[in-house]
Amino acid sequence: MTAEQVLKELEEIFRDNFDDDDIVLTRETTADDIEDWDSLEQINLLTTIGKKYGIKFSIDDVSSLANVGDMVDLVLRLKA
Repeated sequence: MTAEQVLKELEEIFRDNFDDDDIVLTRETTADDIEDWDSLEQINLLTTIGKKYGIKFSIDDVSSLANVGDMVDLVLRLKA
């Protein structure tokens, strides 16, 4: 699995969670870039991502996420 594949799959998850087919993610995308991405939505996203990839996030893992690129890297690290 490549970073590009994970980014594309995350984009689909974001589109579903936010009910917005116009969302386009980059590694630099942050919560400030997507309307309604708040702490509750962060939990929903992480839950959905965890289920999709069969991974569990620790508090330390998620507290260090600054952007979607960090999320992609975390998924790849936990899947390895």
